[in-house]
Amino acid sequence: MTDKPIFNRLALIGTGLIGGSIARAARLQGVARSIVATARSAATRKRVAELGFADQVVETNAAAVEGADLVIVCIPVGACGAVAKEIGPHLAPGATVSDVGSVKGSVVHDMAPHLPAGVHFIPAHPVAGTENSGPDSGFAELFVNRWCILTPPPKTDKAAVERLAGFWRALGANVETMSPEHHDLVLGITSHLPHLIAYTIVGTAEDLSEVTRSEVLKFSAGGFRDFTRIAASDPTMWRDVFLANKDAVLEMLGRFQDDLSGLTRAMQAGDGQALFDHFTRTRAIRRGIVDIGQDSAIADFGRGHAGLPAEPLPRPYAADNE
Repeated sequence: MTDKPIFNRLALIGTGLIGGSIARAARLQGVARSIVATARSAATRKRVAELGFADQVVETNAAAVEGADLVIVCIPVGACGAVAKEIGPHLAPGATVSDVGSVKGSVVHDMAPHLPAGVHFIPAHPVAGTENSGPDSGFAELFVNRWCILTPPPKTDKAAVERLAGFWRALGANVETMSPEHHDLVLGITSHLPHLIAYTIVGTAEDLSEVTRSEVLKFSAGGFRDFTRIAASDPTMWRDVFLANKDAVLEMLGRFQDDLSGLTRAMQAGDGQALFDHFTRTRAIRRGIVDIGQDSAIADFGRGHAGLPAEPLPRPYAADNE
């Protein structure tokens, strides 16, 4: 817990996985004296009040930002511009306004024109999440040892940037600063393209006429099972991401298609050495991710496994395995 709060009043617009986790972590670490939250639907606001991770739940975005010195917009990137226009007239002088979207160029373009002078606009992207959504899905540890990327526009007050960086560090995150354009290129390959591939592979399996849906579900091996986890992510959020960052994603998709064509040619030619060399190189990437602490080396990604039955199963006939 911090010695004293970094911000006096934290306003959260949107209380899904990220917003709810920010509230929980901020309360646990004592980085804000009070937390006010709002959400688009009355049902969600009611649930937030029941969960109790905010000190106050209000009905409108304008009411949420009144008197707040930190406002974090935790909604799909496609809605950020309209919300900035709504809250702009109600922001306190000197307040910091940020977001959590995984695209930054469009957020800067859509939000900045609606924010008044004297407000510190510092877009941010906590690179953390799960496939779940909604206020019940959040947890305080979500950002621990994950990265939060800040993309302040030129001439942003350095003290305000460091204050927001301190907020994220208190929540457990590592903090990096880069331009919105570079962020979108990096995340295009590390996040957006993998999600696009996952959605495609799961959709392809669903469309196969030769394989029934029940077989796809029943015999999902580890690789396909992991793709389905990614493909279970919030469709509204990812629709907006792909539209907002389409240039970077299309560039990365072109490179991916070139690499895929190379592997296709290697298989067609029976070139086992080319396949082996490629898989060896990519295996090293996975090991590097584990080495820097961004994932665990626990076998099978730490999944639990059911124990063997108390009585041994009958040994199958040899024909059953042929």
